[in-house]
Amino acid sequence: MKKDLPSVFSNPIEKEIKNNTEYYYGSLKNNTLVREKNIMQEINHIFSSKDFVYKKQIRVTTIDNSFDVTLVGRNSSSLLTLDNKSIPISSITDIEVID
Repeated sequence: MKKDLPSVFSNPIEKEIKNNTEYYYGSLKNNTLVREKNIMQEINHIFSSKDFVYKKQIRVTTIDNSFDVTLVGRNSSSLLTLDNKSIPISSITDIEVID
């Protein structure tokens, strides 16, 4: 049962092929954390949780440093701590609850 298959037509390549002239090196890029959750969503989750009554111990990571604070409130642009400090939400890169 041998059948002769028809020949396949291919266009001749008349230009110079320059494959792989540009490479991607992931380690040369600035490694910034790509977040799946929004900071505002995480803040809303903390304030809407059932165990948040008045204050909550959290770890805040900002552009400059990371520190532990007791969170007591918020307004539209900042978080308010127990020791009367205001942390701008725009400078926060990560926020997590400490248990």
